Amino acid sequence: MARIGERLGRAGLARPKGPLIWFHAASLGESLSLLALIGRLRGQRPDLALLITSGTRTSADVLAGRLPAGVVHQFAPIDSAGAVARFLDHWRPDLGVWTESELWPRLIVATDARAIPLLLVNARMSAASARNWARAPGMIAALLGRFSQVLAQDQGTADRLQRLGLPAGRVRVTGTLKEGGGELPHDPAVLAALRDRIGARPVWCAASTHPGEEAIVAAAHARILRDRPDTLLVLAPRHPDRGGAVAAILREAGLTVARRSLAEAPLTQVYLADTLGEMGLWYRLAPRAFVGGSLVAVGGHNPYEPAALGAAILTGPHVANFRDIYARLHQGGGARLVRDADSLAAGLRALGDPGTRGVQAAAARAICGQGGAATEAALAAILAQVPPPVAGSADQ
Repeated sequence: MARIGERLGRAGLARPKGPLIWFHAASLGESLSLLALIGRLRGQRPDLALLITSGTRTSADVLAGRLPAGVVHQFAPIDSAGAVARFLDHWRPDLGVWTESELWPRLIVATDARAIPLLLVNARMSAASARNWARAPGMIAALLGRFSQVLAQDQGTADRLQRLGLPAGRVRVTGTLKEGGGELPHDPAVLAALRDRIGARPVWCAASTHPGEEAIVAAAHARILRDRPDTLLVLAPRHPDRGGAVAAILREAGLTVARRSLAEAPLTQVYLADTLGEMGLWYRLAPRAFVGGSLVAVGGHNPYEPAALGAAILTGPHVANFRDIYARLHQGGGARLVRDADSLAAGLRALGDPGTRGVQAAAARAICGQGGAATEAALAAILAQVPPPVAGSADQ
């Protein structure tokens, strides 16, 4: 990897002048959840230097095209003494902002030892993760105690963190940053070209699918094709590097497949969207969206992105990672529960009616659009920890 030095704490860029806020996110989902917050902070305090670190190549590739001007990305250092020391020596952050729940002990302890304040935003702790951490009660309590403030996605997370040793009074429930994330970006010219190529064909999307789900999705699509032979399925696996394996599953099911990564035209029964950073295209193209990771025990993926773009949502029952918002969606008529190929096909048929689809999509947009409070709370917490702008600085 060309940037392997960053993993060893050797910076690939010079440190910007002035106060520096360091955001840390483990992987792609956590990184994307920070974009609206970073955008707001950049707009309100352009005098601050902003750094975001993550640990995966996928997150680096996507962030390269999504970060506002003036915000830099680096790979997070591995959690070793030398790498952490080199990272902190170079970047000298004035504030560290961690997100969700992946806690790297040496990096946290070393940052705190340098009197750099730490915030944990968009915190999420599942019951399973809490049970795992409970096996090392001294370690988790020591790590949590180094955060001056924690903003939790839900009350369950807040309760678990306090049981694990987070000092009383340091946690607030503010909701998830994803609720204030806005619409996924897209290239209008590319979308127009795709629509022109697809024409009047009905389209549905299976997004962020995992092993075990593609066969179910293929079976459901085969049922839909019996009614509407011209229907197009856009299938976007959670991990695009599985494109070859997913294509084989679809072809074994008797479906014709074109792959986006090979620049093949969507003139088949399935368009395999095995690329990164294009979900904004697929949710705009397909008015019906099955959100994956939910027919298998993965825990589901966020419904905010399809809801913001007007897609009617279908989901399986395994949504522990987003339990609260899916409960609200099901209660308010903003999502349809499916359990297998038959119920997925039935749900798609029902949402083929424009009126039914419009009502459900509007409900989802309203329910998922109630957020924004988490972004505001995180922004306020960050601004409270940094010095005010100097007269004559960039934001004056």
